[in-house]
Order: sequence, then C-alpha cells, then structure tokens
Amino acid sequence: MKKLIGFSILLIALVAFSFKNDGYDIGDKAMDFSLKNVNGEMVSMDDYDEAKGFMIIFTCNSCPYSVAYEDRIIALHEKYADKGVPVIAINPNDDEKSPKDSFKKMIVRAKEKGFPFPYVYDETQEITRAYGATNTPHVYVLDADRTVKYIGAIDNNTKSAEKADKKYVEDAVDAVLNGKEVLERKTKAIGCTIKWAS
Repeated sequence: MKKLIGFSILLIALVAFSFKNDGYDIGDKAMDFSLKNVNGEMVSMDDYDEAKGFMIIFTCNSCPYSVAYEDRIIALHEKYADKGVPVIAINPNDDEKSPKDSFKKMIVRAKEKGFPFPYVYDETQEITRAYGATNTPHVYVLDADRTVKYIGAIDNNTKSAEKADKKYVEDAVDAVLNGKEVLERKTKAIGCTIKWAS
C-alpha cells in the first residue's frame, strides 16, 4: 500500500511538472541563447566576457507599447552598458502572425531608431517560452551569473517617461550593480500579447 501511495505521488508530481511551462521565476538561472542580430551576426550572453548583468527585453516592431518604450530602452542601454549591464532586445513574434515583425522589418526599424544594442530574432520562439515572456515589452534583469533578479515592466507609465515615478528596471539594475537585493522583484508586464506560431 505504501509503495502504491508513493508511486501515485510521484506520478502526480511528474504530471504537474510536465504541464508547468511558466518560464523563469526570481532566483532561477536563465539559459543562454544564440540568436541572429539585425547585423547578421549571432548573439549570446557568452559574448559578453565582463558582463555584470543583462537586461533581456522581449520587444517588437508592431506593438504600440513597445514603440512607446523604444527611446527608454535605448536610454537604459546607454546608461548601463558601459557599467557592464547591456540590453539585449529579443523579438519573440511569429512573422506569419505578425508580418510587421519579420527579420527584414527588424533591420529597417533598428536602422530608423539607431538601436545601440543587439536586436535579435527568436524565430523558433524557444527562448521566449523558456523565459516565460507573455507581452511586449517584457523585461528580465539578470545578474552576472544569469540569475533572474527582476521580471516585468520597465516603469509605471507607458505614456510618459517623465511621469513615471517608479523605474523598476533602473532600480533592479542599480541593486544588481551594488550587490543589493532588488526590492520590487516582479511587476505586471503591460503590452501586446506575443504572437505565437500555430
């Protein structure tokens, strides 16, 4: 009887685990990736030998929320890349469901805006699923060991950077750089839903 109960518990645990696909949580170690950048080169976190962390931002061309945050994403990279915490922007959208997010259109948008950071395409959506991103934009702040320290929105005002009085990503990166705990570790990512392949 004890063996049967033990087996049942194990089976339930295995089934529950197989259905769990929520992506990363705070404290998880994020997987690296090798994704094609708009300049044609492959990008991974391993390319950054002296990184003290990363801002992994799932974003795209077509979502009005992503467009509203483009200048702020550029500003985040310019503020922190030289301190060892660069932005890597990942387009997660299937280009059949969202033609404006094709790789060719990504190249055009990156040139128009002068993105100073890699803008890579997750064509298989494998990385997006692993991270658990659901919206664009959706941010994951990692430390030097690629441990997830923050997940969520960039700040608390999509319409106006000036009116944002909570700068979640900046606060998280500052904490990572100073070896402190991130106080607000998770917020709701506000934006367009990711366009998944059929």
